[in-house]
Amino acid sequence: MANPSAVTGRAQSNRKAVTAAMLSLALSSTSIHGFAPPSTTFATISTQPHTLITTPTTTTCTPTTKLHMNIPAPTTEGGATPEEIKSAADNIAPPSSFYELQRASVRAAQMAIEDGYTLLEIEFPPLPANVLEMDDVSAYDVGKANVNLALDFAKSFAGMTNKNSVAVMLPDESECNIMLEDLEVGDKPYPGVELTSLRRSVEGDDRMFKPENLLIGLMGRGSGGTVKPIEGTNMYVIVVASAQELPDVEELYEQIRNDTDEDGKSPVIVFYNLKLDVLRGDLGAPAFPGKDFQDRFLSRVKPVYYLRTRQYSRSVSQPPFIVNFQGCIFRSYPGHFQTLLDTGTGRYRKVVGNDVRPALGLFKEQLTDALREEGVIAKKEDEGQLFGFLRTGYKTTTWWEEEREDASLDWST
Repeated sequence: MANPSAVTGRAQSNRKAVTAAMLSLALSSTSIHGFAPPSTTFATISTQPHTLITTPTTTTCTPTTKLHMNIPAPTTEGGATPEEIKSAADNIAPPSSFYELQRASVRAAQMAIEDGYTLLEIEFPPLPANVLEMDDVSAYDVGKANVNLALDFAKSFAGMTNKNSVAVMLPDESECNIMLEDLEVGDKPYPGVELTSLRRSVEGDDRMFKPENLLIGLMGRGSGGTVKPIEGTNMYVIVVASAQELPDVEELYEQIRNDTDEDGKSPVIVFYNLKLDVLRGDLGAPAFPGKDFQDRFLSRVKPVYYLRTRQYSRSVSQPPFIVNFQGCIFRSYPGHFQTLLDTGTGRYRKVVGNDVRPALGLFKEQLTDALREEGVIAKKEDEGQLFGFLRTGYKTTTWWEEEREDASLDWST
């Protein structure tokens, strides 16, 4: 009879091997098209001429964008003007691999920091869509991928100068200890990089049960003094935090906002793949922070590198009767927000650029207008005003996407 502990050990070993393979796939030269959900469209989009071919294939479109060569982005060190840098960022294409994505996100964050921003958001799918859809991929696997990516991000900033120190922070000590054990690394995996937690016990407190952490962040009323800054740290990278744990980040910010280093720069907080758009939707619910938390704090978080994919379906009056389409909102600071349509060929086509981040309802309408131009779906005048209203409804924005008197515009610009 097999030893149960040996069987368990082999199962854990196999799971680690599967997870390692997934992370290896994610960090390899995975096409940016892998970020998007797989297309199930029953129509082929053809631009020359505008016809609807009713064959059971995926959505394809003759690429109409210019070929993006691997040319270095213009920089101030290279003599480029701010206008030239902004223009290049407005037209930058999504990255072709996770390696390029990491480099681009570091560059965007660095430029935002140089412009004086201290609350930054970086958002992108941490694993390719085909990996995320695997049945054996758990939320912990996604969180682990985010921590690995955050450590690589932190390493880039810690290595810029010998004075930089970056802390990658999980919500509490328990999660941090589990992650350290699973990643098989120490609390300082790279020079100048520390993997730690937002809430930390007093040194020498070895209690197994800490009642002050029982109702973590209840109603956003603070941590009871367990959130403390780390001396000499220039950047805090927050990962895998929930909406209930976001007030701890605000508490940290209030403690460091007036600090400066010898160069006069304030510490930076990076919200790394936290899905803030989703977390904002929880605000105002019982046991969650109130909606005023968006106004006073989250609205001040600047999205410096943002890639969010969305998938939609639309009925049409002729075969194949259902057209599935997808696209993404993409932004690399200081560029504007690009609405990109997935052409089904491994490429995205830029539909429009937005100086203000489009609400999800507007984003969907921009993609729909692009399909109207291709002749895939009927034009508005042919569809009818009433039918169009029934599709979109009266309200096309969420409460936090609307203009709010006390909110900052940093989150949308």
